Amino acid sequence: MRREPHTVQGPLQQLRKLADGMPPVVAMGFAFGDCDGQTLDMHAPLALNVNDKGSAFGGSMTSLMTFCAWSLVMIELDLAGISADVFVADSQVRYRAPVHGDLHARAELAPGQGWATFLETLRQAGRASIHMQAQVVLAEGSAAATLAARYVAIAKG
Repeated sequence: MRREPHTVQGPLQQLRKLADGMPPVVAMGFAFGDCDGQTLDMHAPLALNVNDKGSAFGGSMTSLMTFCAWSLVMIELDLAGISADVFVADSQVRYRAPVHGDLHARAELAPGQGWATFLETLRQAGRASIHMQAQVVLAEGSAAATLAARYVAIAKG
């Protein structure tokens, strides 16, 4: 479900507070970009994520994609009024091209996944999983790296 940008501002502010308590995330220098409930964009400067070749460090790309997808799950839970802990359960990363500029990640639901089923399962069973995908996008729009991951949410209380 596409949402107006103003509807996700509260959840994004909450995520920023959470992220400020995660030293590895802070070290990347990330910033939230656009979010419409279907996709979430994040950015991080190359200068804080550079490797010995002058391109983006693979670990930073993976971390940014993982955090971006996790954040999108957290936003959806917040908007649904559900308090849960979210964990990445497993993931697969592919590196396709070097990144010589600032990092731009985009996350979204994996094909065939839906928020309604995920949220209903979590409400009924107290635990649910959802498959997400993310990519680090190059300036011309192609993917420099891709992530396919499964996230698990466990309801609190």
